[in-house]
Amino acid sequence: MLSHTEMKQGKRILVDNQPWIIVKADFVKPGKGQAFTKIKIKNLMDGRVIERTFKSSDSVPKADVMDTDMQYLYNDGEMYHFMNPATYEQVALTEKQVEDCKKWLKENETYEVTLWEERAIAVVPPAFMILEITECEPGVRGDTVTGATKPAVVESGAAIKVPLFVEIGARVKVDTRSGEYMERAKS
Repeated sequence: MLSHTEMKQGKRILVDNQPWIIVKADFVKPGKGQAFTKIKIKNLMDGRVIERTFKSSDSVPKADVMDTDMQYLYNDGEMYHFMNPATYEQVALTEKQVEDCKKWLKENETYEVTLWEERAIAVVPPAFMILEITECEPGVRGDTVTGATKPAVVESGAAIKVPLFVEIGARVKVDTRSGEYMERAKS
């Protein structure tokens, strides 16, 4: 059980018999009256986001979820298939469940899959990925403005901003949490 002061961003809780993740938590101690925590939670099953307020006397149960590293295999048009490389066990997620991570999916890459009651319910990409640039405008010789960027598309389909010197075919390190270019990848 989590008390209202333990409700922090990233904690997974059970509300209405479904697993949720806290995306934002604000502890409020008014000058008068009882302290409370206002949280914004996202349903790990269907992606709904709601807000709840808990008084200092309230507590909520932790969600009994398990994170495991799985390899992305393929998309069959409806489901996204992942495999545990140790046991070869496969799980499938719906498009809605991979919605936040879809633009970072790359075959044979390892992702963190969340399991609840032995069902896959969510997937999280690695914080940093090495991806190849598949589309971008060519660089212009002599264009050396510091900090200037241009739009580009990486092999997973995500659109990012890259420095002017980056060309098609270059491999770059991308922060998947913010979608920002970090650096050119060393081969």
